[in-house]
Amino acid sequence: MSAPTPRPQTIQIFLPFGDPRGIRVAEITTRIVQVIEVPRTTLTDFIAMPESDQVAVYYLFGQGEDGATPTVYIGQTGDLRKRLAKHNKEKDFWQRALVLISRTNSLTQTHALFLEWLCIQEAKKAGRYTAENGNDGSKPHTPAPLEADCMEIFDTGRTLLATLGYPLFESVAKPVGQADASELFYCKRGGTDARGEYTSEGFVVLKGSRARLQPLSAFEGHAFSKVRASLIEQGKLQAEDGALVFKDDVLFMSPSGASSVVCGGASNGWREWRNAKGVTLDELKRSNPASED
Repeated sequence: MSAPTPRPQTIQIFLPFGDPRGIRVAEITTRIVQVIEVPRTTLTDFIAMPESDQVAVYYLFGQGEDGATPTVYIGQTGDLRKRLAKHNKEKDFWQRALVLISRTNSLTQTHALFLEWLCIQEAKKAGRYTAENGNDGSKPHTPAPLEADCMEIFDTGRTLLATLGYPLFESVAKPVGQADASELFYCKRGGTDARGEYTSEGFVVLKGSRARLQPLSAFEGHAFSKVRASLIEQGKLQAEDGALVFKDDVLFMSPSGASSVVCGGASNGWREWRNAKGVTLDELKRSNPASED
């Protein structure tokens, strides 16, 4: 499922308790869908709100056991208060729940079942978060008119989640074939063969890139060495033919984090990543940011 074409939209965020770090209610002003962000510490306040008493799709966001891997659990329910209270007692990993509901209370259990299934598929396809759901489930039987409703609800929810800071369904890199060759950067030091994109969120090393198999001894204990080890543990970096191969597009917060993991040693990514003409990322994006060459 491809992302919708970006277009101007007005999004309203309401603070029911006046705290910008507390419960936030987001909606596109011309649509009936709301996404409510609920910090775990405010769960009692949310359960007292009338919005918590309806059919919903919900997302629990937190960190994995390593403290670094973003994790999500996706569910649906006709008894939101009871379900969230249960997760509060039984699931440790999450810090915030985001709840998708209808302002007109028009979501049915059929909508919710289909949306839960669709959200799990799209979240795993995007690969930003590790899904806590045990399985992908099977596509529920949904009448065509209701399925069409669900696709529109999903698009709205997708936008609202990303606006609140949870781009659950957004790919970290441009889809294959959509990235302009001039936007690609390469790292080929020490036998590596990696490609990447510099994005508004950081630097993405693309699937299929080849990293150094054995890290340098001086790299042991380095912060990026731990990131590398975590990617190997997650299966996103796998040993093949004398190299570590990226099995997914992987987003790094900085170009240097990306190049250090690729090279197996500390490096300056601003100078390591070069375009097809050999021009460094530093020259293109920092030394002369207005340049389009």
